[in-house]
Amino acid sequence: MAGKNNSKSAQARSAQKAVARARSGQRRGGVLFAGGAAIVVALLVVVIVVVVNSRGGSDTAAPDLSGPPATTAVGRDTPPPWPAPADAAGAVRAAGLPMLSAEGTVEHIHAHLDVLIDGRGVEVPGLIGIDQAGGSISPLHTHDTTGVIHIESPVARVFTLGEFFSEWGVSLTADNIGALHTAEGKTLRAYVNGHLRPGNPAALTMNAHDEIALVYGLPQASAPVPSSFTFPAGE
Repeated sequence: MAGKNNSKSAQARSAQKAVARARSGQRRGGVLFAGGAAIVVALLVVVIVVVVNSRGGSDTAAPDLSGPPATTAVGRDTPPPWPAPADAAGAVRAAGLPMLSAEGTVEHIHAHLDVLIDGRGVEVPGLIGIDQAGGSISPLHTHDTTGVIHIESPVARVFTLGEFFSEWGVSLTADNIGALHTAEGKTLRAYVNGHLRPGNPAALTMNAHDEIALVYGLPQASAPVPSSFTFPAGE
């Protein structure tokens, strides 16, 4: 009888040891599984971060404004008036400029443009260089019809009248503005702050608070040429 009891006790102890080993193995397997899962999750996080950063980098990278400013203006060869182009972004690309998600803050100045044709003013439209549907804006643009040109760039750079006229979609050279060509005594003259600037008006650079006047028609000594503009406070 005692032998049988000892045998049962040994079997019980053996069974307990087997259960303990099994439980220990389960715990180790659980730890290994949890560790493996943690590694997989960490790798996924790294991949997601890399992808997000890569996409974000392409969206937030500084625009390319390193090229020389354009000194020609491409656009319509038609008589005035000249409304703002329907495809603002396309006109900005034609000017060689980028579209931004917001106005730049590194270069922030304003100039004013008057266009006089045979003694009469031609409206400079608002929303030149602004794509409302796409939510983007050129560093060179207008907000309204006052003739104020806003230069709000993410990098320090000079901008030309030719770039603005390309954004406006109006051809401009030393010999024409739109369909109006120098002929039969009519001339195209450019003035900056009341001073005549001979040569190609598209190559004129714009500085803070410049008053730029393009005058087309028969030269008249008594015809007034704007030499200044009263900018709104803060501009």
